[in-house]
Amino acid sequence: MDVTDATFADEVLARSHEVPVVVDFWASWCGPCRMLTPVLEGAVAEHEGVVLAKVDVDANPALADEYGIRGIPAVKAFRRGAVVDEFVGARSSRIVAAFLDGLTGQSEAERLTEQLRAEGRWPDVVAALDEVDHERALELLLGRLDDDRERVRGLMVALFKELGPEHTVAAAYRKKLSTALF
Repeated sequence: MDVTDATFADEVLARSHEVPVVVDFWASWCGPCRMLTPVLEGAVAEHEGVVLAKVDVDANPALADEYGIRGIPAVKAFRRGAVVDEFVGARSSRIVAAFLDGLTGQSEAERLTEQLRAEGRWPDVVAALDEVDHERALELLLGRLDDDRERVRGLMVALFKELGPEHTVAAAYRKKLSTALF
């Protein structure tokens, strides 16, 4: 599906809370983009539960700027409203399939959250994560460092990885965690 500045929030960000959304940032004049398109479309067709969205960077320069697109094709995977993985340039079908495989499995943060839920531990943290309130979850976790330092650190690091390096809340809490640990 083609998305624009006007539809990106609904079609990509909101939808990524339900399923992984892979966004292909491309342009009609780009040869590698034309090579990657059928590879992406074929791989997504084989990965149930993954949605492909395409953004024409010439028609939607604000999106390209917002997501730091400096070269195309640029592919970014979104989960829970955030970029969780990405690559730039044409790739083989095997590499694209592996990229998609990484999106369809349960993340480390999801696995650890399910473990907490099953144990009945830290229901306030689990509730914050269910509500996708990462800031509240991270703040609650920081407050539990004395309780179970290694488990808190593991879950926070998994959340940082899931949120990605550009996520401002994750960056702020990385610093807070480093300060608290040392």
